[in-house]
Amino acid sequence: MTDHAFDVVVLGGGSGGYAAALRAAELGKSVALVEKDKVGGTCLHRGCIPTKALLHAAEVADTAREAASIGVRATFESIDPDGVRAYREGIVAKKFKGLEGLVKARKITVVSGEGRLEADRAVRVGDDRYVGTDVVLATGSYSRTLPGLEIGGRVLTSEQALDLAEVPRRVVVLGGGVIGVEFASVWRSFGAEVTIVEALDHLVPVEDPSLSKALERAFRRRGIAYSLGVRFSQVTQTTDAVTVTLEDGKVFEADYLLVAVGRGPATAGLGYEEAGVALDRGFVTTDDALRTSVEHVWAVGDIVPGPQLAHRGFQQGIFVAEKIAGLSPVTVLDTQIPKVTYSRPEVASVGLTQPQAEAAHGAEEIVAYEYNLAGNGKSEILGTSGLVKVVRRKDGPVLGVHLVGDRVGELITEGQLAVGWEAHPEDIAPFLHAHPTQSEALGEAFLALAGKPLHAL
Repeated sequence: MTDHAFDVVVLGGGSGGYAAALRAAELGKSVALVEKDKVGGTCLHRGCIPTKALLHAAEVADTAREAASIGVRATFESIDPDGVRAYREGIVAKKFKGLEGLVKARKITVVSGEGRLEADRAVRVGDDRYVGTDVVLATGSYSRTLPGLEIGGRVLTSEQALDLAEVPRRVVVLGGGVIGVEFASVWRSFGAEVTIVEALDHLVPVEDPSLSKALERAFRRRGIAYSLGVRFSQVTQTTDAVTVTLEDGKVFEADYLLVAVGRGPATAGLGYEEAGVALDRGFVTTDDALRTSVEHVWAVGDIVPGPQLAHRGFQQGIFVAEKIAGLSPVTVLDTQIPKVTYSRPEVASVGLTQPQAEAAHGAEEIVAYEYNLAGNGKSEILGTSGLVKVVRRKDGPVLGVHLVGDRVGELITEGQLAVGWEAHPEDIAPFLHAHPTQSEALGEAFLALAGKPLHAL
């Protein structure tokens, strides 16, 4: 057994882990990054990047189908699964190569293998131990399933759905959250019949109800079916079909079932508890500075309770690296981290929903305004419908920004600034939005809440 000493040892090379490693190295620390697969983790190789490539391919397919409506003569023939796969894998390969170059340039030692945390701030990989003055835990998450629902055959997780060599004719998606909605959107654009089964009362149930209802209307227009408010009862499959039965007796038959019921923290069997790190239902318990129950051991990303978002992992990794280096980074609250669902239409939000704001401050203290994208010139050009909703405290700051419509994910950063800086609509109203852009819709909502609407009554 050989010990190797570093200032910082990072266990897990996904979004949170590699961000911590890069920033720590930039601040002059010697860093070892332990990763059992490829640096970049789920987001780069099996999540964010490849799924968004699929969504872009889906958008191109829809554009080809609808081209005649804007005077462009084009025809849509079919989806080439091998071609889509090559496109997707090419993007991932380029991003991976770039990340490898960054890691190498920062002189980070990458340790390939499965790491296990041990006492005294050490990570064992095979017969070697990597001992850090500080250790950062960043082991990410895995696709959950439900009791009695076994993955395999025609029952898929998102990782297996990415690897399908065909476009299914019929598919059932169990779960109407981000992952389920995005795959449903892709498959519908590729020509499949899609049904979403969501146990809660709305699609994207963590979003503001106005956004959920708008997405449901849009999906209904696209021919995406959904069942809300009823749990699944059982799933059976044969060699060429899968049958899903709900608790109310409804039965859906499809080529495949995608199980998209969330992701769990990847902490089991990694020595965390044995090394003294406190867990709660598998998640690592931390304080506001992301310190665990063991001194000089930190945790970031999906293993920390809260939104499981790659950019949250980036932010936390940078934060921890700067804390280790003795700096005083700013804490970003989870409510100030933007969320985007990249379906067609997109859903984007930051801050409090209207019900959350009313629960926190009282309904009489909350004012909300909705601006319909039908009044926005660029949205009309793009052929998208949707809305912008801004929630504020009466005579106070913006508490939440919520959008639904094609490409609105590109607008949410302005919303994050408004919420994070506790800006009042009156502060924002004087600033111009270029015309014609979709950002004008957000500007119109701020103008209305400031008492001086321009393109709204």
